[in-house]
Amino acid sequence: MQCQSDELERKRKRAHYRANHRGTKEMDLILGRFVEAAICAMSEAELELFEQLLCISDPELHAWLLDPTLSKQSTFADLLEEIRRFHGIGAERAADARR
Repeated sequence: MQCQSDELERKRKRAHYRANHRGTKEMDLILGRFVEAAICAMSEAELELFEQLLCISDPELHAWLLDPTLSKQSTFADLLEEIRRFHGIGAERAADARR
């Protein structure tokens, strides 16, 4: 996970660790896999937003991921949508709605 500058690299390593050690296995998997794939491409501002997202409790964050209407007005709406797309969360509902 070597990306760039020392300070930014420290932030990325800290976010990577926090995403993989949430406290619940489900959220470790959801956030951990996402961050492993996306962290090197995150700008400093995107990383800052992701760090803020990591401060949200697992039950609340899990609910936001499963029900997009709960987080639609949230600062994290776009980031949560990106995580949903990465994991295909909600893809089944979209396919059902098109039928």
